[in-house]
Amino acid sequence: MIGKMIQQAKKHPGLIPQFFFIVLGMGGASLYLVRLARGPHVTWNKNNNPEPWNKLSPTYQYKFVAIDTDYKNLKKEGPDY
Repeated sequence: MIGKMIQQAKKHPGLIPQFFFIVLGMGGASLYLVRLARGPHVTWNKNNNPEPWNKLSPTYQYKFVAIDTDYKNLKKEGPDY
């Protein structure tokens, strides 16, 4: 498949930027999925810790970008389980 892309790029040099941006987009999407898979709300080992989100403090910033919420001043509202 990569060999065909190289042959097409040699025949039509205008396709090189398109190939570059496709590969860049696929790489960025893959890195974002890896980032999401390593978050605190994802469980890969249900035997060891089935609910890892219960161990997080209330000041943990869950969102990638928090515009309105100041996580440093939050207090825990519920009981500990």
